[in-house]
Amino acid sequence: MDPLNESLFDAQALESPAALASSLAPPAAPGHFDELRGLATPASVPRLGVPSQPAPLHDASSPPPAMPAEAPAGDERAPLAPHWADFFEQLGAEGFSDLPRRAVSLERQIRDNGVTYNVYADADGPQRPWSLDLFPLIVPPESWAAIEAGTLQRVRLLDRILADVYGPQQLLAEGLLPSALVHGNPGYLRAMHGVRPAGDTWLRIAALDLARGPDGHWWVVSQRTQAPSGLGYLLENRLAIARQFPQAFEALHVQRLAATYNAMMEGLQHMCPAGQPPHIVLLTPGPYNETYFEHAYIARYLGITLVEGNDLTVRDQRLYLKTLQGLRPVHGLIKRLDDQFLDPLELRADSTLGVPGLLQAVRAGNVLVANTPGSAFLESPALLGFLPALARRLLDEKLLLPALPTWWCGERAAMESVLPQLAGCTIKSTYAGEDGHAGFDTLLGSRLGRRELDEWAGRIVREGEEYTVQNYLPISQMPTWTEDLGAGHIAPRAVLLRVFAVCVGPQSWRVLPGGLARLAAADAQIASMQRGGSSADVWVQTHGEVDRTTLLQAHATPASLARHRAPVTSRAAENMFWLGRYTERAENAVRLARLTLDLLGGEDPSSPALLTWLHDMARRNALVPRDVPSLPRSRRVFERALIAELGDVDEGGSVGYSLRCIRQAAAAVRERLSPDHWNQIVRAEADFMRRSAELAGERGESGYASAAALRMLESTSSALSAMTGAQTDRMTRDDAWRLLSIGRHIERLAFLSSSLAAGFELGSVHDMSGFEAMVALFDSTITFHARYQQRRDVATLVDLVVLDGDNPRSLAWVTQTLRGRIARLAGSAPGKLTALSHELPDPATWTLEHLCDPGPHADHGALVRLLETCETAAYHVSDAIGIRYFTLTSESLRSVGA
Repeated sequence: MDPLNESLFDAQALESPAALASSLAPPAAPGHFDELRGLATPASVPRLGVPSQPAPLHDASSPPPAMPAEAPAGDERAPLAPHWADFFEQLGAEGFSDLPRRAVSLERQIRDNGVTYNVYADADGPQRPWSLDLFPLIVPPESWAAIEAGTLQRVRLLDRILADVYGPQQLLAEGLLPSALVHGNPGYLRAMHGVRPAGDTWLRIAALDLARGPDGHWWVVSQRTQAPSGLGYLLENRLAIARQFPQAFEALHVQRLAATYNAMMEGLQHMCPAGQPPHIVLLTPGPYNETYFEHAYIARYLGITLVEGNDLTVRDQRLYLKTLQGLRPVHGLIKRLDDQFLDPLELRADSTLGVPGLLQAVRAGNVLVANTPGSAFLESPALLGFLPALARRLLDEKLLLPALPTWWCGERAAMESVLPQLAGCTIKSTYAGEDGHAGFDTLLGSRLGRRELDEWAGRIVREGEEYTVQNYLPISQMPTWTEDLGAGHIAPRAVLLRVFAVCVGPQSWRVLPGGLARLAAADAQIASMQRGGSSADVWVQTHGEVDRTTLLQAHATPASLARHRAPVTSRAAENMFWLGRYTERAENAVRLARLTLDLLGGEDPSSPALLTWLHDMARRNALVPRDVPSLPRSRRVFERALIAELGDVDEGGSVGYSLRCIRQAAAAVRERLSPDHWNQIVRAEADFMRRSAELAGERGESGYASAAALRMLESTSSALSAMTGAQTDRMTRDDAWRLLSIGRHIERLAFLSSSLAAGFELGSVHDMSGFEAMVALFDSTITFHARYQQRRDVATLVDLVVLDGDNPRSLAWVTQTLRGRIARLAGSAPGKLTALSHELPDPATWTLEHLCDPGPHADHGALVRLLETCETAAYHVSDAIGIRYFTLTSESLRSVGA
């Protein structure tokens, strides 16, 4: 298909947008359902995996419905389905010519919002921007009604299976479920047998992956019950795409999502154990999980606290959240963590993601977990083949939403039936992702050669229970907007639809009117984000009134507002504290490195005392290796070592190491940072590491390397200034921010105190160049020259960088600010300091007469002792804050709340 060009855009004057779309968009691949036109494209060859094959032993499907009409072969101008025609008619006055602009706007919005998907869960690798197509998948009311009814029925069925398996186990006794698929599945948790969750409801959130076959009907491909992902991404998709097509969104009567999320939260709150209002948290594996963005996003949207395992603790069979104010009871937990990692005491002992004792709290009925642990075995594809009989047994109903015909090869008859048909099927692992079992990506038999098919058949014969074979379904293809061929064009892509059912009360569920559409990569048949696929918004149309419920409360009460003030967890507080410290540490390292390179590259010779001070400061702050020759003896060797160490991410103290630590600390509290702040942090590290690599690859004169290094440091300094501005002026002044600020000022106090003390001990402040270098390191050069003009004596230096309460780089200002922030953190009354604040010296007692000895040979002992006291106090306060607020090993182990 040729890309759109000006002549095609001009054709809008002669054709309607719908007719133009029909002429520009190629049909779906042969044998696939064409979502754009609402009919199947004729198959050029016999389709694989359809009626000619015998039915499986346990067939989840009813007889295939009648096939819809097929488009005439080669006709690319077949009329569009009515809902797609309506969509294109609502593009507005500029029509197709405006689509490239909207695509660019969408890409910028995703980037600016920081929407990411970490494909490889690599802590050191860059996160991949979320991939979202410009066009939504549109589902008309009649089609959605069938999906909704079938989804609700399946969730009821799966919930009753869980109740039986963890209760009387009649299904196992009657042979309706093979024991190997239950007791032999690591996802079955024996520790949960006999548990009866609140409302006798096991499933709170469930997802079904659906595909539309050539027959035009939706089929179940898989089911997700453990911790289904997508509830956050689909919200972001909706906001992004509705903004690009506001006119079409209104005209097509697309159902909104907020009412279902609201009903889900109300259902969880009503079924939580005692606690008014109940405290609900969302448990995430952490920032390096593939879908961490949506964990933070959905927690923020629902107004609940995002926590990791080490934020929680169990005491007396009750779950608590560790906060700065102490232990706060937790009544409900939405988990985004696989069951095996939930409790290292009873499940995987090597798990650092879960909470010791959590299962005991669940069994005691003191915490509601969504979903109740133990549902993982339902995700096995082998179970799909047994659900029709289970539906008749438990619900006395026939399944409304059929699954793809499925064979579990642990049954000999099923294995023998399917082996001759492997070339037309897909091969899946029965226990995918479970330790001790065969693990592999889904295979398409049609992509395997004869020899490979024979090899897989041999594996299936030897270990049949490890393999499940499923009918191959040529899944439907929807129109997508792609610009890889120039100005842009419409191309069909295979699509899977994930729909969600959420619990809104005891034995009551509601289907979210929308979902997450996943698109296969170009020319691929498997839709997977891990394999380079993308996503699309899902618009569900309604014939009735659009539900315009919002989570915004029209009449907020003090109690409701208090519920939305999320507590500051100890883990979040610790990461904010270190975010502040590493930001300040990076600024100090950049300033010291720039000062050193400027002085070494200057024409004026520096005094031996200044060179010794620079060498001492560079070693103290890990800017050079400890074995580098002294600066006074070998200036060029020292300079080259300093430049080489700037980008070393393995040594603490280097600029590159501090920037990486900033990014890692920020990732752990990303839900607290604005998108702009997060993007600044990511860009600063990426830009610095790129420039550092280029610098390392250059082989030129030292002077050229020094100039390039200075440009790199200047750029990094600007980026750090932007970060500091975001932290200072754009963050709410809660306890988390106070800890960030405390971290910054602890680092500043220790660095400046040690720098000034070294200057007096080594004598560098007593000559002109050393004096100017010290003032520059305190970032006070302009103020000093404006205030003192030509004076260069110790009294002026001490007055400005030690005693001046208006200079944010002076020790008095930093110390006084620290004392006040620590007092506010502890909840003291205004003006009253806590014991921890008194660990810092009181600037009100400092005087110029006491700190500056008269005479040319004064040793300034009182000043040096004060500087040493400040440095020691800074590190002591840091340790005390860690013990009191982060590890909770002091008096803060009290319980707060009811």
